[in-house]
Amino acid sequence: MNMNLPFNHRLFWDVDLNQIDTNQHEKFIIVRIFERGDVEDIRQCRRFYSNDKIKSALLNTKHFLQSRLHLAAAIIDEPIENFKCYTTQQSNPQRFPY
Repeated sequence: MNMNLPFNHRLFWDVDLNQIDTNQHEKFIIVRIFERGDVEDIRQCRRFYSNDKIKSALLNTKHFLQSRLHLAAAIIDEPIENFKCYTTQQSNPQRFPY
C-alpha cells in the first residue's frame, strides 16, 4: 500500500495499512467505507473510485451491515433486492434463539 491512503485511517483500525493496495483491495475498501464511514468518508470514496466500481463492490458483497443497506441502495440507486447480501440473508433466515 501507499501510505497515502486517501481515506480516514480510523476505518481500517484492524488491518495493517502497509498491506492495503487501493487497486488490489478496492472491494474491501469500498465496503468498509460504506459500512463504517460517515457521509464525508463516503463522499471521498465516490471521488476516488468510479461509480461502476462502487456499484459492483456493493452489489456483489456477501456480507453487509443491514443498518447501512438502505443508505447504500439510495446512493447507488439500486433496490435492495439487487444486493447479493440481501438475497443471501433472505435465503438463510436466522434460527430462533432459545
